[in-house]
Amino acid sequence: MAWIAIPPLLKRYWIPILLFALGLFFQLVVLPSSYPPTHYDVLGVKRYASIEEVAKAYEEISNKWHSRVDLPTTIDFIKIRYAFELLTNPVWKRDYDHLGLDEQLHVFQRVKKQYEKEDFSTIKLPLLSESSFSWDDNGFNILTREKFISAIEKGKPLLIQVCSTGSSRCAQFINSWKRISSLLDGVADTGTVEAGDVELVAYLAEKKFTKQPFFRNGLPALVAFPENCRSADCFVRYQGELSVDAIVDWMATAILGLPRILYYSKEALVPNFIRKSGHHKVKVLCFSSTGERAAPYLRQVAEDYSSYLSFGLVLWREEDSQFWWNLFGVESAPAFVFLKGPGVKPVVYHGSSNSSDFIKILEEHKHQELPQLRSDSSVDLGCDARGYSRAGSDSMIWYCVIVAGRPGLELSKLRGAIRRVQDVLLDVVDSDDIGKENPLVKESAAAAAMKQRRLTFVWLDGEVQKERCLFYLAQEYAEGTCGPRNFEDTVEDPKLFVVRFQKQSIEDALKEEKRTNNILHTLRGQDSNLASQLVARYNGSDDIQEIIQWISQIIKDGDTREIPFFTQTVPPLNPEERNQKWSKSVHGMRSAGEGLKERVKNFVSHIGDYGSDPRVGPSLLLCACISFGTIWLQSTRTNQPSAQNESAAASRKDRRQRPRASRSNHDRPESITDAEPKDAYNMLSTNSDSE
Repeated sequence: MAWIAIPPLLKRYWIPILLFALGLFFQLVVLPSSYPPTHYDVLGVKRYASIEEVAKAYEEISNKWHSRVDLPTTIDFIKIRYAFELLTNPVWKRDYDHLGLDEQLHVFQRVKKQYEKEDFSTIKLPLLSESSFSWDDNGFNILTREKFISAIEKGKPLLIQVCSTGSSRCAQFINSWKRISSLLDGVADTGTVEAGDVELVAYLAEKKFTKQPFFRNGLPALVAFPENCRSADCFVRYQGELSVDAIVDWMATAILGLPRILYYSKEALVPNFIRKSGHHKVKVLCFSSTGERAAPYLRQVAEDYSSYLSFGLVLWREEDSQFWWNLFGVESAPAFVFLKGPGVKPVVYHGSSNSSDFIKILEEHKHQELPQLRSDSSVDLGCDARGYSRAGSDSMIWYCVIVAGRPGLELSKLRGAIRRVQDVLLDVVDSDDIGKENPLVKESAAAAAMKQRRLTFVWLDGEVQKERCLFYLAQEYAEGTCGPRNFEDTVEDPKLFVVRFQKQSIEDALKEEKRTNNILHTLRGQDSNLASQLVARYNGSDDIQEIIQWISQIIKDGDTREIPFFTQTVPPLNPEERNQKWSKSVHGMRSAGEGLKERVKNFVSHIGDYGSDPRVGPSLLLCACISFGTIWLQSTRTNQPSAQNESAAASRKDRRQRPRASRSNHDRPESITDAEPKDAYNMLSTNSDSE
């Protein structure tokens, strides 16, 4: 097949020709289709005509129908009748005029298809049915301009629904909005803006090139203000589907910056959640029968308690009910299960709970059965020299029983033994048998201290808290207990010891500081609660009774003996982990890939907006003219030097071919030697031969 030769002129000017064709196509085809005839044009009245003018125009048209002067086709009748019903309803007309909202076009298409082959007189009227409702009847937070400004000034996250009382979609969305508001309660405020508030709606809406406000997906429309957002530069419009789960997840993740809580199957629960979520944390399992994403308040507490608790979701299925009953004792969903350490019986709560009740439960169970001594819990547990005992500020002496070691099997065994010690003492306290003749009478001192909240049992991660572990245990006792293990180091030797705290009065602190001559530390000590510390290490067996007797003896001696004051600088506890700070900004929550996807999606969705921009066509035609002129100017400059070069070459060729003629004497120019000057003579030299 022979290729058709492209003319050189067309090949040279294809860019301006293409731009010119696109400009004409836009002006003649695209732009007119973007501005179809309005419902006002169908009735033959001016744009934004009043309801009275619309009704009068329809009456004139219908009179012609009744008089048989000008009978319409079925399609024309449907168009005119639809425009009349739409523009004589005050709410529908308002939404159509200000927002271009015409959400009942599907009714027009359905009626047109139904009566396309029938006479217009058979069409059932009216075509449209009203679906108005009252916001007051549903208890919504209606935002006026003043309330909106007040809500924004708070700086709290805010989700706004823009809706119209004449919108059927808004009427269908009422129950979903109630559910969304209840789920966001406590983490974000919600409010509703009615479409009749033209100024506020225009502020929240997008703008066309004609400056007319519009909502891309119609009403209801959702607009979110992140925390401390007080201007139009930072609020975000929701463009997804209008489902409760999708909206709440978008609000919680993209706007509030809360973490997602993942679902785990029964096969993946142990390897992917329990083993990987930190051995120092309490595991919280939330059983759900619906499979919905975690509620925002649950995500909020998961972030707030992230240093203590790890959260996971489990979908409840009837076929797995026996498995969960045998494993955790869960009978049905919803339910919450707290796993407070290896070998500890799970704590189960059945039924749903609100935010305040759930936080109370978390406070009760945020520590493991044997709490871990951590940088953020040492003061609350009464195991820090800077604070008070759990008995209060009046208690002068208190004790902390600590199990220290590297995480492993041996540490778990010793932790289990100390948990049993704690349980035995708690049983004695609960039975109110302290001081009576019973098998545990020797342990009455420990039980009494337990009842007075002067005795606390904790465990210390010797691998992470190396400095504190070495402070309590001498270097010769710390091998296999304190510090991270090496590649070949498999020694696990957990240790048990008791730390006795005795609070110093200001006078005692002053005496101590005078002895050490540290005036600056003295002044600081007046405002702090420093306590002296003594450490007693346990060297016995793992027998429960023996451990209890040893603790009781330590408490008896510590409460009765006069021990001199001394203080030492205690190494601080290292943070177990850095709390992950979830970004509160929208852009911070999106990864690079997600941001690119969002930009591409927004670009594609905005392409159609340029079809209604009257500046596009003239811009294309202008670019075509500029491109044409540029190419023509470049080609002209290129042809002009080439013609000059050709003429110069021709002249050089003629000179080479023409024979060279000898010059005559009269053509020769005069020389200074041709004429003898006046009074000139020749001077002969002495060596001349003329003589």
